[in-house]
Amino acid sequence: MPADGAYINTGLVVPHRSHPGRPLLPGEEEDNTEHRRVRARVEHAFARMRHYKILRDCRQRGDGLHHAVQAVARMPHLAA
Repeated sequence: MPADGAYINTGLVVPHRSHPGRPLLPGEEEDNTEHRRVRARVEHAFARMRHYKILRDCRQRGDGLHHAVQAVARMPHLAA
């Protein structure tokens, strides 16, 4: 799963960082471009989910929120 720079050393995929005096290598730049592309899609999915009232006002216990998020995430696929 793509993550931002705050998740370094967590096992998640984070973008390459440049260091003083050393620019990113061409392969690292390409990796960062792909990372941005994937992360943007994930962030857009999260933003769409925030529009659903069931997730904003969800007060369910246990697995309820997990199932609600999965259901909302699948809704755009049902309309296609």
